[in-house]
Amino acid sequence: MCAVVSMPALAKANCKAYPKSEWMKEAEAKARIEAQGYTISKFKVDGNCYEIYGRNKAGKKVEIYFDAKTLDPVKTEIEK
Repeated sequence: MCAVVSMPALAKANCKAYPKSEWMKEAEAKARIEAQGYTISKFKVDGNCYEIYGRNKAGKKVEIYFDAKTLDPVKTEIEK
């Protein structure tokens, strides 16, 4: 028997729109996020945000939207 636990999908985050030329490079964004202790299983662009699916330092599943220029977290969902 296999149990599946799913996290509810977040509504889109409302990130400030910047010209793409001002966005942090994806490789740098990933490195900075991982330096904060996150393990990234999926990284994508969602609207004007960078969005990750992964795990935090405690091993809990997370879904986080980041401002693509400043990398400030805009919206976060953490597994309970």
